[in-house]
Amino acid sequence: MSSIRLDLEGLNDQRVDGSTILPLFSEGISEPTFDKKMFDEEELPLIATRDLVLFPGMTMPVVLGRDFSIRVAKDADRDKHYIGTVTQINGAVDEPKEEDLYKVGCVAEVIKCLELPDGTYNAFLQGRKMFRIDHVNQLKPFISASVHLVEEGPIIKGDQQMRALMSNIKEDLRAFSKLIDNNLPSEVSFAIRNFRNQQFLINFLCSVFPMQVRHRQELLEQTDLYQRAVRLSAIISQELQFARLKSQLHEQTQANINEQQRQAYLHSQIHTIQEALGEGQQNDVDALLKRANAKHWSEAVQETFRKEVNRLQRMQEQSPDYSIQFNYLQTMVDLPWGTQTEDNRDLKRAQRVLDQDHYGLEKVKERILEHLAVLKMRGDMKSPILCLFGPPGVGKTSLGRSVAKALKRKYVRISLGGLHDEAEIRGHRRTYIGAMPGRIISGLLKAGSDNPVFVLDEIDKISSDFKGDPSSALLEVLDPEQNATFHDNYLDVDYDLSKVLFIATANDLGTIAPPLRDRLEIIDLSGYILEEKVEIGERHLLPKQRTEHGLDKVKFAIPRNTMEAIVDRYTRESGVRLLDKRLAKIMRKVAWKVANDETVPARLKPEDLQEYLGMPDYDPDKYEGNDYAGVVTGLAWTSVGGTILMVESALCKGKGEKLTLTGNLGDVMKESAALALQWVKSNADYLEIPEEVFNNYAVHIHCPEGAIPKDGPSAGITMVTSLASTFTQRKVRAKIAMTGEITLRGRVIPIGGVKEKILAAKRAGITDLVLCIDNKRDVEDIKPEYRKGLNFHYVRDVREVIDYALLPDKVKNAKKLF
Repeated sequence: MSSIRLDLEGLNDQRVDGSTILPLFSEGISEPTFDKKMFDEEELPLIATRDLVLFPGMTMPVVLGRDFSIRVAKDADRDKHYIGTVTQINGAVDEPKEEDLYKVGCVAEVIKCLELPDGTYNAFLQGRKMFRIDHVNQLKPFISASVHLVEEGPIIKGDQQMRALMSNIKEDLRAFSKLIDNNLPSEVSFAIRNFRNQQFLINFLCSVFPMQVRHRQELLEQTDLYQRAVRLSAIISQELQFARLKSQLHEQTQANINEQQRQAYLHSQIHTIQEALGEGQQNDVDALLKRANAKHWSEAVQETFRKEVNRLQRMQEQSPDYSIQFNYLQTMVDLPWGTQTEDNRDLKRAQRVLDQDHYGLEKVKERILEHLAVLKMRGDMKSPILCLFGPPGVGKTSLGRSVAKALKRKYVRISLGGLHDEAEIRGHRRTYIGAMPGRIISGLLKAGSDNPVFVLDEIDKISSDFKGDPSSALLEVLDPEQNATFHDNYLDVDYDLSKVLFIATANDLGTIAPPLRDRLEIIDLSGYILEEKVEIGERHLLPKQRTEHGLDKVKFAIPRNTMEAIVDRYTRESGVRLLDKRLAKIMRKVAWKVANDETVPARLKPEDLQEYLGMPDYDPDKYEGNDYAGVVTGLAWTSVGGTILMVESALCKGKGEKLTLTGNLGDVMKESAALALQWVKSNADYLEIPEEVFNNYAVHIHCPEGAIPKDGPSAGITMVTSLASTFTQRKVRAKIAMTGEITLRGRVIPIGGVKEKILAAKRAGITDLVLCIDNKRDVEDIKPEYRKGLNFHYVRDVREVIDYALLPDKVKNAKKLF
């Protein structure tokens, strides 16, 4: 007989290709032989198959790959005793337990067990009788069980119902075979023509007819052969109906394909006739003209459109240029010529929307509200060209969306990062294959209005190459005097961009071309201070993360002092992206605890952060005291906010005039150190320092945390105070910090980053600050709550710094230098 492919034990134990099913009894024999001496119902070894169901009277070869299956087959072949085959409920289980096995199986005799070259075994099994498992005795080293035999109900000879049922099964099988192009195994056709033994034929068909394993197992568990035949007939009938439906769908699909081919041929004939009559593209042209009549464009644009339409009408519809010309005209009528959204001029609502979406950023909000106020007074004006400049993560891009929301305008964003082709801005000329408008015109097509908020993201990351310089192309876009007549190469007519509110974003102004930078109204977003980050975390980030992690109904809060600890110990950034990630990590931990029915604290304390975020990434700034001469606290600005900067100086005996600087200092800071030493030398009489001290001692100035680069002039007065304290051994006033640049003659000049430096001093426990008198206006711009608890001392000259910062007392264990 030819082969029938059926998987038996799946991954390792499988039925071999080319196997056959052989009858164990022929016509006239009522049931397969069964030797009770070879059967032990108290301790029957079992082979668990993955997707094989063995029926009584069937012979099947099985490829065995699992060790316990191989052992059972080899022992049975050697000792000549029966085994049991039982099917796994889940074929993917490699080491099945009792609950993974069906309860009904088939007693089998191992006819032969052969070892294959790949290490697996081929066992030929003959089904004898059905059995039911009472309980599994063991799982290792092989499966054995206590069973009892289950007898199949006999078929009554001459039963008319059985004969009719078998006749129906055979007819359905013949019909099924025809529908699937005779793809049934040849053994099935042979069996229904030649087998007369109904019991064998039923079991044979149950074994070979394609069906799911669970259905085959249901047939085995049906001990009444007539009912088994009824169930088999239902399965065959169901598959027959499905095959007929597939055949009908195939015929319908084929008919549809033929109809489509017929329609395509007729359409081609219609096009030929229309070409002969000159009526081919008239419908397309009429649709374009109808839309063009509703547009409010200038006479020059109307003239251009009319010429291009006439050109389209002269083209053959099958010409490649026809689609190019049609797409161009389609773009012209799709553009929002003069179509604008009405601005919302309610200043209070705009203020509320901006405050709701972003905390801080007062300069940007003020500029937008000013623009709205002018619009309200005048009714019309050219939109400003804004550039939001600042470090990553401070909300530059999202602010553009909030501005559009506040103004009730459409929002368009294009990313300019890595752009190096001028055609991306101005578009391609239509002579090129695949030509399209530039990103500016494409953005207006997307917005559908002439006055959207247009965000040009990462404008500082534009590059240039042999394809042109996109930043030069942007000069026309971002110049209020020119963009009313912006010329796109694809459109080839002027377009008015003066109503568009352009907002550019940048991280580094130095990489923007000077002519382009000159056209931008730059608004500096220097980054958020700790207090602002805490507010943003409480108002925006924490509610967002609670919603995203499904914790809106969970009683869990992060109080303000815990939020401050997260910002101070686990983040160092200008924006709030890392803070957002830290809060997301906490929410994931909380969600995990809630899902596992663990207790979640109602309020997260700072001391519990280590459980949720691990060890702190950063140490908070702390004032180190005034016990040593030459140790002075300065203030520094960084891209992630302010910080305190310790300046230490020391003297060692050696050749004078030598100055050693350590701590990874930049050139400007080295110059400040040289200035400070020179001022101390030139004012030795004022400081009461003998001249010989400078000749006998070398000076060393150090700023801790040498791995961090430091530069800038603002440490000038800090270095002077440190050197004065070291040479005089006078004590520095407690809890004092200072910042300011010095000149050679001792004048103190103002510095920047005052807001960040003041807040850093406050966090470090500083109470007194020394600044230049010209920085007083910067201090007064800071909110009073941020200045609370700080005393400010404004100076004009270095001597005022020395008089206030150094106490008359000497430090403990002062060195005797003279």
